[in-house]
Amino acid sequence: MKSIVLVVALVFIVSIGLGQESEKNYGKLPSIIVKSMDGRPFNTADLSNDGNPFIITFWATWCKPCIKEHDAINDVYGDWVDETGVKMFAVSIDNARSSKRVLPTINGKGWEFDILLDENSDFKRAMNVNVPPHTFIVNGEGLIVWQHVGYLDGDEEEYIEIIEKIIAGEEIE
Repeated sequence: MKSIVLVVALVFIVSIGLGQESEKNYGKLPSIIVKSMDGRPFNTADLSNDGNPFIITFWATWCKPCIKEHDAINDVYGDWVDETGVKMFAVSIDNARSSKRVLPTINGKGWEFDILLDENSDFKRAMNVNVPPHTFIVNGEGLIVWQHVGYLDGDEEEYIEIIEKIIAGEEIE
């Protein structure tokens, strides 16, 4: 009898933990000064999308999976914007020396999303990003609700599914 009670209690505790796991809230964006592509200072706490969800990716010009991810997203980005109103901010973590390659990369690839420069890695550290690519999804209230490290072909499909769930008011798993 004791073992049955123990098993039931364990199942209850695990189910509570799993329930909390699906409603993640990583908090608001930190207030860090980065640069826009034209060199102007920009406060990351001001990132927004008029009450719609948005994506933040951390990338670098030397990161092959980052380039592959951004190419895949760029292929569908126009459709995403039309269908959901989503916006993406790609934050380059290239340092002051290698950041000279950011603009030629963007122009060469024809990426249509907004690019920010985090040359001192202050935003990267504040967001606890260890390796790129690292992707975050922020809801319309400015709360970070999902994150993903790395990139495999097709990951961008998961990103838009999460955006659609946020818009529909569904729970994110």
